[in-house]
Amino acid sequence: MQHIKLLQLFWTTSIAAELEYRLNFAIATLTSLGNLVGGIFGLFLFYRTGYTFDGWSWERALLVMGFFTLLQGISNAFLAPNLNRIVDQVEKGTLDFVLLKPISTQFWLSTRMISPWGLPDVAFGLGVILYAGNRLNLVISDFILGLFPLFFGILILYSLWFLLGTTSVWFVKIYNITEVLRALLDAGRYPVIAYPVAYRVFFTFVVPVAFLTTVPAQALLGEINITWFIGSLLLAIALLILSNAFWKFALRYYTSASS
Repeated sequence: MQHIKLLQLFWTTSIAAELEYRLNFAIATLTSLGNLVGGIFGLFLFYRTGYTFDGWSWERALLVMGFFTLLQGISNAFLAPNLNRIVDQVEKGTLDFVLLKPISTQFWLSTRMISPWGLPDVAFGLGVILYAGNRLNLVISDFILGLFPLFFGILILYSLWFLLGTTSVWFVKIYNITEVLRALLDAGRYPVIAYPVAYRVFFTFVVPVAFLTTVPAQALLGEINITWFIGSLLLAIALLILSNAFWKFALRYYTSASS
């Protein structure tokens, strides 16, 4: 209950501050719409001649695009505003004040801010998923089943991002690293089967992009293998634990601004 109350306080003040610039929301909406149209057009270029990814019809591929857009919105709304600030906290020494607070430092750093500018992507992503699901005659139980791998994917993405942010304790200028991660995640626009075998291995076992979009889409379609479902769960738990352990380890090497 304490953490829920803190989240309410954090997000209320954060949204109030962001909404002072309401024109930005309209610009963010147009930008999100443009990105979605561009993504769908890119997908259309594959399918316009009758070509299909193995086992992925146009509507099925749209599901993957929808999950990608949804995760992009969640990233812009919740992850980027918080995790990108870890570098500033370390560089400016303001992390000292966070460490003094009677609350989990990782929780504070991960949830302090929320940006409404990512919400249009969330809405558009949900819209694409619902549209494609309706064309595929999916029912409510199918959508509910897809929520679990989606949640696991969010945890995986968060953990990877936080792990990279933690390295700022040693390497302050890591903005480019996080941008590389976001660029790699763009591969999640399309089903992982669309890539050559070597890339599939990379996007599954090195940078687990497949667990972010393709696996949730397969779960929604009722075609997910139980091994992939359990693997997604275990990977999310392992990375979450690793991110917390790595953060505690990094703090042992953190030198405050006053020391």
